[in-house]
Amino acid sequence: MRYWPVNQSGKSIVLIGMMGAGKSCVGRCLQRRTKLALVDTDEIVASKFGISIPEIFSKYGEANFREAETEVLRELTISKQAIIVTGGGIVLREENLGSLKRLGIVVWLDGNEGTLFQRASRGANRPLLKGDDPRKAFSQMLQARLPLYAKMANIRIDTSVLTDEEVAVALLSKVRRLGRNWGARSSAFAKPTADKPIPATR
Repeated sequence: MRYWPVNQSGKSIVLIGMMGAGKSCVGRCLQRRTKLALVDTDEIVASKFGISIPEIFSKYGEANFREAETEVLRELTISKQAIIVTGGGIVLREENLGSLKRLGIVVWLDGNEGTLFQRASRGANRPLLKGDDPRKAFSQMLQARLPLYAKMANIRIDTSVLTDEEVAVALLSKVRRLGRNWGARSSAFAKPTADKPIPATR
C-alpha cells in the first residue's frame, strides 16, 4: 500500500461521476492509502431518512431525495482533509456546484458509456434504472450530466480500463501535481512511499 502522510492544511478530495464510475470503491481505496476520513453524501441522506436510497426514491420520490442531498451538501463542514464521495446526480442542481468547489478538489471519475452501464447494472440499489428500458434511461442521464461533470471537475480520470486501485494511484498523482499549484505541497497527497499494493475491487 502507498501511504500519504496527513497534513490538515491541504484540500479534501471530492469524487463526482456517473453511477458505475466506481466512486464508492475508489473512495475506500483512497481512504486506505491516505488514512483520511471517508464521507459519503448518499449515506448521510439515507441516515437522515432512516431508510435506504432505493426506499427513499420509492417512498418520497427523486425530488425529495435531491432536496435532502442539497441540504446535506450545504451543511457539510469538513474541518480536516477528507475523501468525499457524492451521488451521481449531485451536479444536477446549480446550487450544489459552489458547495462542491468549496469542499475541495473535485475529481470526475469518468468512463465509456458501455462500461459504466455494465458496472451500474450489477448493483441492485439503482432506483433510476428500474424502468422498462434501463439502457436508454442510463444513456439519457449520462448525456445530460456529462457537461455538468466537465464544468465542475478540476481533474478527470477515465476509469474504463483501470482497477479501483489503479484509479486511486492515478488520482493521487494528479491531485499532488495540482496541489503544488495551490500551495498544498505538504498535503495528505504529497510524497508517497511504496509498500505492498492493496488488492483491487470493483
